Amino acid sequence: MLNLLGDQSYLNSYQLDIYDTSFDKLMQKRIYKVLLICSSYDSFLLEEDGRIDEQIFNEYVSLNLRYPPVFIQARNAREVLKILQEEHIDLIISMLNVGEIDTFKLAKMLKARHPSIPIVILTPFSREVSLRLQNEDLSAVDYVFCWLGNADLLVAIIKLIEDRMNADHDILEIGVQSIILVEDSIRYYSSFLPNIYKIIFRQARQFMTEALNEHHRMLRMRGRPKILLATTYDEAIELYNRYKSNVLGVISDISYKVNNRRDHLTKAGLQLCRQIKSEDPNIPFLLQSSDISNKVYADELGVGFLHKYSKSFSYELKKYILDNFGFGDFVFRDPDTNAEIARASDLSQLQKLIQTIPDRSLVYHSSRNDISKWLNARAIFSIAQLFKPMRLKDFKSIDDARKFIYYAISAYRLSKGRSIIAKFDRDTFDEYKFFSRIGDGSIGGKARGLAFVNQIIRKYNLFSKFDDTIITIPRTVVLSTDIFDEFMESNDLYSIALQDVDDEVILNAFLEAKLPDRVKIDLKKVISVFQRPLAVRSSSKLEDSHYQPFAGIYSTYMVPHSDDPEFMLVLLAKAIKSVYASVFYKASKAYMNATQNVIDEEKMGVIIQEICGNQYGNMYLPTLSGVARSINFYPIGDEKTEDGIANIGFGLGKLIVDGGVSLRFSPKYPKKILQLSSVEMALRQTQKNFYALNVDPNSFEPKVDDSMNLFNLDIKEAESIPDFKLIASTYDMHSGILRDGYFDEGLKLVTFASILKHNTFPLAKIITELLEIGQREMNNHIEIEFAANLAPTDGMPKLFNFLQIRPIVDSDQSELVEWEHIDINKPILYSKSALGHGKVEGVYDFVYVKPDTFNPAHTKLIAQELDEVNKRFIDMARNYVLVGPGRWGSSDPWLGVPIKWSQISEARVIVEAGLENFRVDPSQGTHFFQNLTSFRVAYLTVNPYLKDGIYDIDFLNSLPAFYESEHLRWVRFDEPLTIQVDAKSNQGIILKPERLK
Repeated sequence: MLNLLGDQSYLNSYQLDIYDTSFDKLMQKRIYKVLLICSSYDSFLLEEDGRIDEQIFNEYVSLNLRYPPVFIQARNAREVLKILQEEHIDLIISMLNVGEIDTFKLAKMLKARHPSIPIVILTPFSREVSLRLQNEDLSAVDYVFCWLGNADLLVAIIKLIEDRMNADHDILEIGVQSIILVEDSIRYYSSFLPNIYKIIFRQARQFMTEALNEHHRMLRMRGRPKILLATTYDEAIELYNRYKSNVLGVISDISYKVNNRRDHLTKAGLQLCRQIKSEDPNIPFLLQSSDISNKVYADELGVGFLHKYSKSFSYELKKYILDNFGFGDFVFRDPDTNAEIARASDLSQLQKLIQTIPDRSLVYHSSRNDISKWLNARAIFSIAQLFKPMRLKDFKSIDDARKFIYYAISAYRLSKGRSIIAKFDRDTFDEYKFFSRIGDGSIGGKARGLAFVNQIIRKYNLFSKFDDTIITIPRTVVLSTDIFDEFMESNDLYSIALQDVDDEVILNAFLEAKLPDRVKIDLKKVISVFQRPLAVRSSSKLEDSHYQPFAGIYSTYMVPHSDDPEFMLVLLAKAIKSVYASVFYKASKAYMNATQNVIDEEKMGVIIQEICGNQYGNMYLPTLSGVARSINFYPIGDEKTEDGIANIGFGLGKLIVDGGVSLRFSPKYPKKILQLSSVEMALRQTQKNFYALNVDPNSFEPKVDDSMNLFNLDIKEAESIPDFKLIASTYDMHSGILRDGYFDEGLKLVTFASILKHNTFPLAKIITELLEIGQREMNNHIEIEFAANLAPTDGMPKLFNFLQIRPIVDSDQSELVEWEHIDINKPILYSKSALGHGKVEGVYDFVYVKPDTFNPAHTKLIAQELDEVNKRFIDMARNYVLVGPGRWGSSDPWLGVPIKWSQISEARVIVEAGLENFRVDPSQGTHFFQNLTSFRVAYLTVNPYLKDGIYDIDFLNSLPAFYESEHLRWVRFDEPLTIQVDAKSNQGIILKPERLK
């Protein structure tokens, strides 16, 4: 029990982590094959009424049940033994008269040979049969039923035996509820059971709606209450004592056998009722009798009564179960008048009503355990079991009890929403649905990764593992790929999308097209629930898959929030259509060619999710964003390759994705950061700018450049943002000291010192755990993306948003490089910081940025020229080595050449070469970098001016140029270059051809 009178943190639903039941673990033992022993005459009657298989199948379908059993018929003992030898039989059902051998003798013989198979005898109803049964030895028979040819009895028999088979595990370990039926009349329990099961199955169909998708609806059926049949007082009391914590109610005859003797005077049913009621006064108990005068005893005990000869018996039985066993709607009543105050048909309605019902009604239902009973009947066991032992005296006030119930339901609904992909339903969609899909097609690679993240959070209980911190995915809705197909076809967009036209032409055509009307209606509901700015991301079929790396190729648009729902719908629709358009941009088509994919086979899903962060003035941004990898190709000091690496920055993640200056650290050694190893380096190497979303809805007008409504601001402009004080350090220019923390006087640097050195937020521990779990679950090195809000509002915990997980494609590491046989003193290029592994073969061309004429101001021109050179390689179907200064792919032209992957797609070796006056740390943490590793491009870093590696530029300059310009030089060799990279030692080498050495 929670400490309800002490710490009141339970009142926040984020502090409670109440998981839903694992319904897939229920009903593990089933009856799949039934051996039906009957005479030729019985067989004929069965065939006349319709095949028994068909009857059972139709009955299962009508009750929304799965796994109907197969019936195998046998007409004599010889056939029975042959079938038992050849088939795996789960249940034997025999008619009373089967011809040559007595049924009960046959049962004894079969039970002796197959003691684990239940045996059921079906008899007609007659006085003669009843007398015969009294004199028979029934020790080998599990049940005897009276059968009039109705298939619903066969279903009840199968379910009764399955319930008995699974009772111990499902009831005692999981918390499934049970109903105990005590009746020794074969005629009556043969009538009761089909009726009760139909009521239960109808109830199960109602609580299926608590599930979030079709698969879970079917699984949830397994949580229905079980029926346990007893025919004597001793069996009944044994069942109650065994399962008493999970009994919804008891239905009992008044007179039946005690110690195998019938005693009408003792009225054992009354004795059973008194015994059970003395232990649990709130348990529903229904007495039944063929003697109407026995009703007086039921009235004295305050329990229900049914007359067996009543013409409305079935209706009265159903009404009692619905009113008392927690079935149907939950009806709040006035305790004085019993009048209905309010009604809840599902958990979300109950949660809302808990806040508003009068105190006296809440006290009344709580004292009777009505809420926990109703939850148990709907298979919501986790919170039902939390509520059942609660008493109002455990709380300081009724209002506290009300809040606890509300927040416990809230925590359960949050937990359930986090664990699965829900089928979007505009009538039930609310803030508790964390991951929903609109449509029936594929959700795409990125959304699959997000769903996998969701599963990891649930599996490892990460949601609230760290104090005052929740780890979760953003609230997400995915449009599946069938909506993309419908959009493309209904607007006839392929006719323009596949043409070689400017990206702006394609974008405009897509913006003018219309989304399906039903999708727009669904999006209206999404907008009513999502109250933050939205990220609209691509999730194509190929994106983020193991061997089809499409990271960052398509567009992501960030949509500011508008309080006008109609205008917000317009903005969201534009963003979705713009993401669709990005599939057909020139860069995407070039990438398709590079990966040998066909453009019209690509299918696009779209992810819509809330953006992590807070609004400050006209800006919206998170406290930090980052990328982390489970493998570090540039370990320093005590770091190891397998320790992983992380890059974090203040503001939106575009900074890191585009290769801007961020803080790089090993999660295992968060206090040892190279960039902060000296004040001089910190001043030069820390974050200089940050990205934030423009919150003005009118600023969102989609362009090919998806960052058109993002602010790219100088870091000095962050000083007015409260979050910035949580991650900044202050440089005192007078003393030359860099102080951890934010102080009024001095230059502010982004160091994250309070987090990484003083652990005000467990970022390093979270990243370390996520990398270890992710790598283990994917059986591969991984990359993750994340964002965090460390200044949440309304007393909420700090938020770590786990945004994405994707595999890093490892090169084959089986081939060892024999360095003792390689002359490393006379190469074209030798690196001690190399990424990749193995030989790169078939490369004759070497393209390099000329060091003597390099000017950082001209890097954009160099990028354009390289794009033209790369196109020539595409036309020739050749690959090349590319060498240049600084960071390849950086969005900051002063840090390196701002190239896109499509512009150097044919390079198989890429080298970052430091110059004497232009040294930049090797880049790591970008989508660009991810694509390099995914394509198994060798990636080398050399700084010959720091005696770090060799770069023989004089040798290259001495050779004739195949092409030369002011900025570039291209050398072609007559024989392939020898290129080898060794991931284990992080060395890479490009040797001179033999004849030129």
